Amino acid sequence: MTEVTVGIDIGTSSVKAVAADGDGNIVARSRVPHAFRVPAPQRFEHDAAVAWRDGPRRALDELGALAPRGLSVAAMVPSLTAVDSDGTPCAPGLLYGDERGHREGGDEGIAEAGELMAFLQWQSRERPDARGFWMAQAVANHALSGRPVISNLVAMTAHPLFDFTKWDEVRLAECGVRPDQMPEIGPATQPLAEVEGRPGCVLEGGTIDALGEQLVAGADEPGDVLVILGTTLITWCVAEAAEPADGYYAIPHTTAGRWLIGGPSNAGGLFLDWASRLAGGGREAADALPADPGRVPVWAPYPRGERVPFQDPTRRARLVDLDLTHDASAVRRAAFEASAFVARRIIEASPVPPRRIVATGGGTRVDGWLRALADATGLPVHVCAVPEGGALGAAFLGRCAAGLETDMTAARRWARTSRIVEPDPVWVGAVTERYERFRSEAG
Repeated sequence: MTEVTVGIDIGTSSVKAVAADGDGNIVARSRVPHAFRVPAPQRFEHDAAVAWRDGPRRALDELGALAPRGLSVAAMVPSLTAVDSDGTPCAPGLLYGDERGHREGGDEGIAEAGELMAFLQWQSRERPDARGFWMAQAVANHALSGRPVISNLVAMTAHPLFDFTKWDEVRLAECGVRPDQMPEIGPATQPLAEVEGRPGCVLEGGTIDALGEQLVAGADEPGDVLVILGTTLITWCVAEAAEPADGYYAIPHTTAGRWLIGGPSNAGGLFLDWASRLAGGGREAADALPADPGRVPVWAPYPRGERVPFQDPTRRARLVDLDLTHDASAVRRAAFEASAFVARRIIEASPVPPRRIVATGGGTRVDGWLRALADATGLPVHVCAVPEGGALGAAFLGRCAAGLETDMTAARRWARTSRIVEPDPVWVGAVTERYERFRSEAG
């Protein structure tokens, strides 16, 4: 227990925290739920004081009387809020995909690049008196240590505001902001502060939730497909070359010489929860299969637009082929299949033949989602043993900051599979027919 480290993951609907020993065994975990707000169809925000400041402190406290050596915070990107003189958020916490981040005529190849700059322009207009403008990681790190620090890895997601060395003063000025109003930046995997109330516990500058998931998932070989089943659906195909199809991204894998091809989609838990509420019923109902594999309608899963490959915030959800013979279980199964169809579309755009799916994230607790993913892709789904992958990956970065590890890629030794979900031959044929219908009707 002397080498315990903590990872905290600020998600869309909750803050998760895990404490792990040197072998990656979970010794304590906590979850602090919070709300997200959709005040208009294309707006998406948090109460940042609740979700980004109070949530991480509560999650750490609820782990109990541990003496961790290191701590790191993962969070979704991009995110931004304005803070007052005490570092308390005093404006909405804007989240990925919010229309206040939309930019016309941007020259960046990745739609999310530049989104934070648009957030900053909006926040500075709304709160010109703010002490600063901080991402979720900076708000949490300030709450935990008294310093609004982030790692250079987190800062890179703010490009072009960050020039990969420092804040770009000219770009910030275009937003009406000074460099001293932005978070402090330090090197990733290094100790940047001390956690208040936890003697001997150093703070790493934080990471991106999807990177934390990747570090400990074990999807490292060409042909592996990492599918993060979270509020956002993220699909990454492991390849040996950066050869993305139009509309998809290629980013470096943590393993040298390998790449991740794919990207994020709105057809994740946010869509599935919404569709399940429309259909009614609880978790048991959500896992119930329709009696007839051939009698399932087809969703276009875009109630708030779609990201890759369309980058179209105006797309909306549709339910196709619904008739009076369908019941709620068919509508719910259709939603799970639609999410899986999005993953299949990304897999088919990869230049590497897939061999298996590695599934991580909170959605791995939902059997209906896993079954649909296997049936729709025809691939075995290897389920990660720890659903809180973003927090677990952050805990490993906490080990690096504490001097207990020298290479963050060594986190792959923490990868564990709890079970494998195989495609069901009774369902595969009918699901494949619906996939073609999905491609023609939903894109």
